[in-house]
Amino acid sequence: MKSTWTIAFEHLLKSEGGFTDDRRDPGNFLPDGRLGCTNLGVTQHAWENYIGRKVTQEEMKALTPEMVNPFYKQKYWDTIRADDLPGGIDYMVFDTCVNSGPGRAVRILQQCVGAKPDGVIGPATLAAVSNANLDKLIEDYSEARLNFMQSLTGWAVYGKGWERRVNEVAELADHLTQA
Repeated sequence: MKSTWTIAFEHLLKSEGGFTDDRRDPGNFLPDGRLGCTNLGVTQHAWENYIGRKVTQEEMKALTPEMVNPFYKQKYWDTIRADDLPGGIDYMVFDTCVNSGPGRAVRILQQCVGAKPDGVIGPATLAAVSNANLDKLIEDYSEARLNFMQSLTGWAVYGKGWERRVNEVAELADHLTQA
């Protein structure tokens, strides 16, 4: 299947934005309780794990799309086997993966196509996706993703932005499935 990695990465960065150290965002806190930060959607904790050492906020501010591209490809895109998914569906699951983790992103997909929700994309999941009506899958996936987000404590603070993002992702996913 032809990869839509470049398009997915570009759109992800538009959604993720730049540097933040928002105290309301639980993703900005490091395991030791210190306030960390996020840049280009990459949390300080995730970046430290990826490069194998602690980093400063100044180093986080210096991240560029070129630096985080392999991080996103390896940690998210490849983890969910996005190259094996139909164009558009790959982007939708990837975007969810970045926001909510690979396991949840895949389980939502599996629930929408009637596959065993084990959080791992294997042959049965790929077969179920290939037999799915992609328009309905985009609709069902977006609804399930939004339902999950609405259950989070951050909904009151971030809900409007999250809902806009889900809708924008669905719109691009629909466009990519038609391409």
